[in-house]
Amino acid sequence: MFKEKVKNAYKDLKNTMHLKNIMQAPKIEKVVVSSGVGSFKDPKKMDVVIERLGKITGQKAVKRGAKKSVASFKSREGDIVGVQVTLRGERMWSFLDRLFGIALPRTKDFRGISLDAVDEMGNYTLAVKEHTVFPETSDEDLRDVFGFAVTIITNLKTKASALEFFKSLGFPFKKPVVKK
Repeated sequence: MFKEKVKNAYKDLKNTMHLKNIMQAPKIEKVVVSSGVGSFKDPKKMDVVIERLGKITGQKAVKRGAKKSVASFKSREGDIVGVQVTLRGERMWSFLDRLFGIALPRTKDFRGISLDAVDEMGNYTLAVKEHTVFPETSDEDLRDVFGFAVTIITNLKTKASALEFFKSLGFPFKKPVVKK
């Protein structure tokens, strides 16, 4: 679904973004799924996060260490503080289809995603509060519920052009509130 929409985005945005060449077409380069596990003292919980992110994304998650020591958090440089998965190609398209087609509509009281989450470099970061919205994860063990961030990285350079691109792809943005 998203793969075809990205291919058609050039035709839709050619005039509004003043694109002259097909090589200037907006693209989604990669999707990064990451979760912080710094508060987990039990290594078994970290393995659960890695295993479930692997089921959700179709690719094994990688442990990430701290870049700096922070005394107030009792973390040292190199301590495992998170896990991350970088998706490209077919796995990326499959994940985006499941995220926007299945998982987000399953969230409680879903009214759309925020327009403010687009950064100045044209990337979009979305927070998923519970991993259980994905059907791949089993709901048997609800003790270890965790959230994660999904960052959609594009080749666009500005926030305005990224917003146009995401709207043309049909991202479910929140409707603006009209004050009376």
